[in-house]
Amino acid sequence: MNYITPCIYAFGASLAFAIVFNIPRNKLLLAALGGMLGQLIYVIFQLLISNDVLPYLMATIAISLYAEVLARLTKSPTTIYLAVALIPLVPGGGIYYTMLYFINGEIDLGISTGIHTLLISGALAVGIIMVSSTVNLVRKVMLKGRSKIGKKLKYGKKT
Repeated sequence: MNYITPCIYAFGASLAFAIVFNIPRNKLLLAALGGMLGQLIYVIFQLLISNDVLPYLMATIAISLYAEVLARLTKSPTTIYLAVALIPLVPGGGIYYTMLYFINGEIDLGISTGIHTLLISGALAVGIIMVSSTVNLVRKVMLKGRSKIGKKLKYGKKT
């Protein structure tokens, strides 16, 4: 099975959405690379883990870390990279098939597909929240440490 092709498609889809979202030209390729990275991580973890919700979580964690690092390096908002990179992972097919099953009267299939789609969406949300919360916590701890050092230097506190 070819594992590189989905990554190339994810890059193209992310690039197209980056253009639609009016991402600045100098950040287009970086944003699209995030989508490719997410798909690559998803494919790798899909080979290792039989459950398909955990690869979504791992890919989202990787994308969120990528977005946070690039946001700091390029001095731009994290959402520029995060929103574009998540596009290939969004379970649009699951949403479509859930509604199709309900419309066609296949309630059991609709419920099971809907629950699976909600689990994937939840994995995406949890991955983003985990990384964002961790980055904010680390930043607060570092700022608090800097302010204590600054106060010691300012007031000439002896140890």
